[in-house]
Amino acid sequence: MKTHKQSISKYIFALAILICVLVLLMSFKSTTNTGYSNDEPVTHTVTIFKMKFSPANLTVKKGDKVVWINKDFFPHDVTEESAEKWTSKPFNQGEKWSKVINEDIKYFCKLHKVMKGTITIGK
Repeated sequence: MKTHKQSISKYIFALAILICVLVLLMSFKSTTNTGYSNDEPVTHTVTIFKMKFSPANLTVKKGDKVVWINKDFFPHDVTEESAEKWTSKPFNQGEKWSKVINEDIKYFCKLHKVMKGTITIGK
């Protein structure tokens, strides 16, 4: 005849086995396709602070977006360097400006010409 202690011990043992199996199953990496791929566009951030673009040199994939965030005390803009094909309006501290990148570019701040940066299309 089983005692009450033996029944509880078996119950606890079965529960411990179940927990171990669940932990083991949860540790396997999911291979479910989420619909996202590494080719999806990514958003990169360039911070403007202390009269510098950071990072000054950035590598992105074609079609990625770059967001410039002004954390400086002064207004700044972002202007394509070679032919000034595009430029942002000056934006103040706390404001942002963004652009989708489809080619290598060199850029600068028209208001502070010593501020320069490059964006390179990588693989």
